[in-house]
Amino acid sequence: MRSDRAQAHCAADGPARRPFAWTFTTPLYVGAALNPINSSIVATALVPIAAELRVPVGSTAVLVSSLYLASAVAQPTAGKLAEVLGPRRIFLSGIVLVLLGGLVGGLGRDLAALTVARVLIGVGTSAAFPCAMVMIRRRAEEAGMDAPPGGVLGGLAMAGMATAAVGPPIGGLLVGAAGWRWAFLINIPVTAVAMAMALRQLPADPAPERERGGFRAVAGRIDLIGIVGFAGSMTALVVFLMGLPRVEWTALAVFVLAAGPTVVWELRGSAPFFDFRGLAANGALARTYLRQALTLLGVYSVMYGMTQWMEAAHGFSTVGAGLLLLPMGAVSALLSRPLATRNLVRGPLIASAVTMLLGSAGIMLLTSHSPAIAIVLVSLVFGVTSATTTVGNQTALYLAAPPDRIGTASGLFRTFGYLGTITSAVIGGIVFRDGASDHGLHTLGVVLVAAGLAVLLLTVLDRRLMGRGTDGGTGTADTADSTEALGAVPREAPLETPRENRAGENPV
Repeated sequence: MRSDRAQAHCAADGPARRPFAWTFTTPLYVGAALNPINSSIVATALVPIAAELRVPVGSTAVLVSSLYLASAVAQPTAGKLAEVLGPRRIFLSGIVLVLLGGLVGGLGRDLAALTVARVLIGVGTSAAFPCAMVMIRRRAEEAGMDAPPGGVLGGLAMAGMATAAVGPPIGGLLVGAAGWRWAFLINIPVTAVAMAMALRQLPADPAPERERGGFRAVAGRIDLIGIVGFAGSMTALVVFLMGLPRVEWTALAVFVLAAGPTVVWELRGSAPFFDFRGLAANGALARTYLRQALTLLGVYSVMYGMTQWMEAAHGFSTVGAGLLLLPMGAVSALLSRPLATRNLVRGPLIASAVTMLLGSAGIMLLTSHSPAIAIVLVSLVFGVTSATTTVGNQTALYLAAPPDRIGTASGLFRTFGYLGTITSAVIGGIVFRDGASDHGLHTLGVVLVAAGLAVLLLTVLDRRLMGRGTDGGTGTADTADSTEALGAVPREAPLETPRENRAGENPV
C-alpha cells in the first residue's frame, strides 16, 4: 500500500488540481509520435530493402500501403473501442502490437514478413491518437473546462507533426549507419519507454460494465458489423487504388459489394460506427476531413516521391536524401510551438493551402541537375505546410466533433489522412512506373498543384471558417451545434479555459 505522503502527493497533482500536468500528457505525446515516425522513417529504407531482398523497388511500395491500410481501418476502430472499453486499455494494447511488429520486421527475411510487421505496427500505432483525444476530452470535462489549455492539443499536434517530418532524416541516418532493419528495430526501445510511462502515469479506466449478452452486447455497442464492413470496403478500395493504372476489377467488385450493404446498415443503426447522417449534417467536420486528406497527399508525396527521385535520378545517397529533407522537419518543429499553443485555425489553414501551392510549383521546376539548395527550398516550403495543416485541422476537429464520439471522430480524421497518404503512394507508383525521372517528378508536381488549389478553395470558400457564419459555442455542444463553433475562429482566439486552470498547465 502507498504511504499517506504518496497518496497526498498524488492527490495534489490529480485531475482536480493539475488536470494536464506533464505526467499525464507526456505518455500521450510519445504514443502519438509512433505512427507518424513509422509512416515516414521507412521512406529512406525502401531502396536498400529492395536491393538486399532482390526485389524490384516498386514492389516495396507494399510496405507503405500496408501500414496506411491497417491504420486507416484501425484508427476509428481504436477510437470506438476506447469510447466503449476504456482508452488506457486500448492504448496499452496498441503499444504491445508495435513492439511485436518491430521484432518481426527486424528479424524478417523476406518481403512477406516485413509486410506483416508493417501491418502490426500500423494497427498498434493507430490506438494512440484517438485514445489520447478521448482521455483529453474526459479530463477536461472532469475539471469543468470547456476545452484543454492550448498547449495540450498543440503538444499532440507537435508530437505527430515533428516526428513525421524528421522521419526521413532519422531514417537516412539509421539506414546508412546500421542498415535498413533499424527502420523496424527502432520501435523496441521507443515502445519500452512508452509502455513504462503509460503504466505509471495514465489514469486507470473504470471497470468495464457487465452487460447481459456478453460478447453480443459489446459487439452491438461498438457496431462490430459496421467495423467489419468498413474494413472490407477500405481494403478493397486500397487494393484497387494500388493497382492503378491497371484496373483491378475483382477489387472494385468487392468494394461495391461490401460498401453498399455497409452504408445501408450504418444508416439504419442507432449508434453507427461510421455515422453518415451525422457527418452529412456536420459540414465543418466533413470539410476538416477532406482538407486533411488533400494536404497530406502533398506532404507525403514529397517525403516518398522526392526521396525516390533524389536517390534514383539525382544520385544522392540514402543519408544525403534524408538530410536534404531535414529542413522540412526543422521548420515544422519551429513553427509548431507558437501555432499550437494558441490553437489557431483559420490562419494556419490558409497558410497551409498557399504554401502547398508554392511548393508544388517548385517541384515542377526541379531537374536532376538542380542544385541541392533548390531541393532544400522546396522542403522548407512543405515544412510550413506540414506544421500549419496539422495544427489548424486538429483544432478544427476538436471544435467540430461531438464530445461523446471524439474517439471515433479522431480516428476517422486520421483515416482520411491515410487516404491522402495512400493516394500519394499510388500517384508515386504511377508517375515513376518507368523509373524515377524528371518527367515523373514534374507530373507529380502538376497533380499536387491541383490538390493545392482544392485545399485553397475548401478553405477560403468555407463560410464557417472564414467568419461569414454565425458565432457559435465552445465546440462542446452536440453535432448540430458543433458546426457553428467555427464561426468564432476568425478572431483567432485560443480555446478558452477557466482562468484558474491556465497558469502552469502548458506541458510543452
